[in-house]
Amino acid sequence: MMNKRSFIKSLGLAIGAIPLLSLDQKPKQSNTTLLPKAINKGDTVGLISPSAATAERIQFMFAQEALEALGFKVKLGTNLKNRRGHLAGTDEERAADLNGMFADPEVKAIICIRGGSGAARILPLIDYELIKKNPKPILGYSDITALHNAIHAKTGLITFHGPNGTGSWNNFNVAQFDQIFFDKSLPTFENEISKGDDLVIKNNRTITMQSGTVAGKILGGNLTVLTALSGTPYLPDFKDAILFLEDIGEDPYKIDRMMSTLKLNGTLDQIKGFVFGQCTDCTPSGGYGSLTLDDVLDDYILPLGIPAYKGAMIGHIPKQFIIPVGAQVRLDADAGTLTLIEQIFQ
Repeated sequence: MMNKRSFIKSLGLAIGAIPLLSLDQKPKQSNTTLLPKAINKGDTVGLISPSAATAERIQFMFAQEALEALGFKVKLGTNLKNRRGHLAGTDEERAADLNGMFADPEVKAIICIRGGSGAARILPLIDYELIKKNPKPILGYSDITALHNAIHAKTGLITFHGPNGTGSWNNFNVAQFDQIFFDKSLPTFENEISKGDDLVIKNNRTITMQSGTVAGKILGGNLTVLTALSGTPYLPDFKDAILFLEDIGEDPYKIDRMMSTLKLNGTLDQIKGFVFGQCTDCTPSGGYGSLTLDDVLDDYILPLGIPAYKGAMIGHIPKQFIIPVGAQVRLDADAGTLTLIEQIFQ
């Protein structure tokens, strides 16, 4: 018969093993790709604000009118115009609008009115099982990167990194929207080139970092937001993925720190292709000197020996690609292109 001392010792060992076991368990993630249902002109789309508050009331008008001009009926989120500090309402209110739009059978797609900050705060409040049962397109960029990655990690759903509701809906963006969502084609994302009256073309040029072509699942988004998900269950599995990144208003030393995070957490060692979009206003500030953005990217990407290019029309720019996050694409680093190679709708 086990005496009291032996029993307590064995019990302590068992209890002590519990946290060790839990640490070895990886967060549950989806291993399959979930296609959103297709949308058509005349459908109802939901307009929500999962991140920062919108400062000017006229922006709500602009967003609604743009979506109507695209051919949709628009349903406003219950808490769309709320404010709590810099946020568009409390975490619970913003999450409720997102969950509510996925649950609403009338709503066929979800458009985020803007980015900013705060989307990561609502990730634990999202009903991922509800999303699995009601797969719909969701569109936005910048801080919406948090939603793209969390939703894909938890459900496998393909989401769309592209213009926000209050973003620029110029001819380029509208034509691309029509091509992807209405024509349901498999486009090649290639920078728009305009020579102008200069001797050489300077705008929208891409630069090959490492030659080659590769196919895989495309994942990524805003670098600052993506790296903030490191160590959480909301960062997707990047094994054999093509990573795309963009950012705004970050000194190269900050880009270096964030790229270091992606290296240290194992992301960079798993990918097999890399695309860097635009880093708007990312020039070095004063001081004792700085690495350039080119230096930073070279330090982290070139040793990987994978096809890579930079300068894609992705980021905080008026004309931008609509990237289906989680879709299968082919990257051509020499041509500076991404091509969809599989259907992205049910």
